[in-house]
Amino acid sequence: MRVFGIDCGTEITGFGVVDSDDSGRVARLVCQGMGGIRLSKNKPLPERLAQVYRELTNEIERCRPDVVAVEEVFYSVNAKSALKLGQVRGVALLAAACAGVPVAEYAPLKIKSSVVGYGLAKKEQVQFMVARLLGLKELPEPADAADALAIAICHIHTAQTLAGMVR
Repeated sequence: MRVFGIDCGTEITGFGVVDSDDSGRVARLVCQGMGGIRLSKNKPLPERLAQVYRELTNEIERCRPDVVAVEEVFYSVNAKSALKLGQVRGVALLAAACAGVPVAEYAPLKIKSSVVGYGLAKKEQVQFMVARLLGLKELPEPADAADALAIAICHIHTAQTLAGMVR
């Protein structure tokens, strides 16, 4: 299974691609790529949203994932920030839908629990565990890419758990 994780952000939208390799005796997680879409604060919001759509569409087409995993909306104290983040998230969902790829959504606590074992883990803890789980020599950068990889890993763990329950 290949999962394309997206961590939506108004400054940087991270993405990461993780394969679940079940061919060996023990299943492995393999990082196939990651990156961040850096958005200029100087450009109007519609242009930034178009950039996110364009770049995510290109990456999804290039990677050909089986599923796209996205973080669910979290509630923020700042309504204006939450609204902008929701718009970026909507563009990410649109890119996946236009590519014909199913979408899975996960709450932030679920993602952190799945990867770190603790739902209130800090960003640095998520980066460290993502690197360990994927066998990376260095911490994934930017941190938004690490978060996107964590979302993809969460989906793989969830899918494996559900598949085990069906057997």
